[in-house]
Amino acid sequence: MSITLRDYLVFCDMDNTLLTAKEGVPTCNRTVIHLFTSMGGRFTVATGRPPESIRAALGDIQLSLPAISCNGALLYDFKSNTVLRRSALEQEQATAAIRDILEKFPQMGVEVMAGAGQMYVIHPNRYTHAHQVDEKLPSVACPLENVPDGWVKAVFASDPDTIRKLQHYTKTHYYGRDNYFLPTNTIYFELMPAGVSKATGLRDLCTVLGDSPKKTIVIGDYFNDLELMKAAGHSVAVANAPAEVKNVADEVTICTCRDGAVGEYLYKLIASVGK
Repeated sequence: MSITLRDYLVFCDMDNTLLTAKEGVPTCNRTVIHLFTSMGGRFTVATGRPPESIRAALGDIQLSLPAISCNGALLYDFKSNTVLRRSALEQEQATAAIRDILEKFPQMGVEVMAGAGQMYVIHPNRYTHAHQVDEKLPSVACPLENVPDGWVKAVFASDPDTIRKLQHYTKTHYYGRDNYFLPTNTIYFELMPAGVSKATGLRDLCTVLGDSPKKTIVIGDYFNDLELMKAAGHSVAVANAPAEVKNVADEVTICTCRDGAVGEYLYKLIASVGK
């Protein structure tokens, strides 16, 4: 039996893989994704962004599969506008971690995402403000105790040096075993439910679809994509990825994110199936 584009499930990271926060999705990526899906290819995203941020960033790109959102804490179906699966932080432990970190790092920006990924700004700074502006995220500013139940993740935001210090600090402090910390960017550090990641989202979605993870292709750029890349049947790192990520990938694009790395890879995949 010949292989068709529909035999593949492509999971693509968003920030610094599919798009940049300031410039959005390169025209090359947008054009080739439209071509890929029109020919039967199945394409979706695996990202730390909540659903409304995904929707705003993609514009006219229609995902053919549910999205892995909030780094795996939400599986969201844009066709039906429903949450297929939600994982939540252990709230008492998360509260203790946030309060201790703010005491140690009083200038740290803190956001909590709850429900279907709605953002609550607990402690604003210029990085939380830029996060909202760049990702077109509506938000509510409120104290921690006023955030509704069902926290899917917390985001700590600051300059790269402070985030490095925070990462070191959390390695020497214990807040319980039901949550864990995840570096997602040089200016973001996140608190996630234990056992939840983009990789668990991929496996869960494959179960829902009745497809094997061996059919999956992952395109990523950062350390929080490593587990996802290892879980996939085939992994691709974009040219701007750190060396550690490139070393794990099965292949590396020629283009960077800004130049259209995702379009480059998908066009190559289209051409290979057409032979």
